Amino acid sequence: MKTTLIDSPASLAHRLPDGHPEHDGRYTAVREALAGIAGTVWAEAGQAPVEALARFHTVEHVDRVLTACAEAGVEGFVGLDPDTIVCGQSARAALSAVGGAIAGVDTVMRDGEGAVFLLARPPGHHAEPDRPMGFCLFNTIAIAAMHALEVHGLPSVAIVDIDVHHGNGSQCLAERDERVLFASLHQSPLYPGTGHRGETGLGGNVVNVPLPDGTDGAAWRAAFEAEIVPALRKTQPALILVSAGFDAHADDPLGGLGLVDEDYAWAAERLAALASEFAHSRLVSVLEGGYDCPALGRSAAAFVRALARA
Repeated sequence: MKTTLIDSPASLAHRLPDGHPEHDGRYTAVREALAGIAGTVWAEAGQAPVEALARFHTVEHVDRVLTACAEAGVEGFVGLDPDTIVCGQSARAALSAVGGAIAGVDTVMRDGEGAVFLLARPPGHHAEPDRPMGFCLFNTIAIAAMHALEVHGLPSVAIVDIDVHHGNGSQCLAERDERVLFASLHQSPLYPGTGHRGETGLGGNVVNVPLPDGTDGAAWRAAFEAEIVPALRKTQPALILVSAGFDAHADDPLGGLGLVDEDYAWAAERLAALASEFAHSRLVSVLEGGYDCPALGRSAAAFVRALARA
């Protein structure tokens, strides 16, 4: 599979107070781990136009985030909630993340096939249409999904979320647009407290697979095969988008699942095979969580190597 790595160096501009788990070392760890992987090409993200955000977010939400960043100034911080904090350059980083995801969709549509992995922060899958939360300012993957539907005219897309935390913001998109399948494997109970099996969206276009603390890689893979694969095969989306969080790793401090590096390689291989089966071999993955930097770097590298081999 042709694999394009889209890099957002503006990620480093999103500074947070000392001790915050979503720090710029996460970007550096992944950037260093991905350098030199055979079979990949690099591209650089540009900033998304503010208008693109309106395909998912309210105008009031966008204004709130951008205003907070402006108020933070050169050296300050503004808290949007107790966990979600911005500095003066956070808007540039977040708009670049969205721009990279949009470029990823454009890339696979232009080439007709291929895989993209977006290296960017802040993450996005917790951001709701009118609410920043969980370290997330704009919902990168939801905006990319709407770009695929509205700009490229695809009939359907799927968002597969493998982050240890449930992507509540991305689920909001599926709950209002039947063209979107949202499928998530996540630990429960855990932040943000959503993602129950009874949340099924519009006619079953939301598939939540909550997993208990301590679930290991074998059980995680079995749940993927039993519940995520059938949902994708039933829907047969024209594009698969992946919220590629790596915080289900056994070493991650914010989760309690037991995945290891090889489980992420398996996930990439499985997703690539499914994309080739019914999504015209089009797969776009976006970095979400992962808060132990060595495990994050290794897991992302294992995931990307598997894509490049697919």
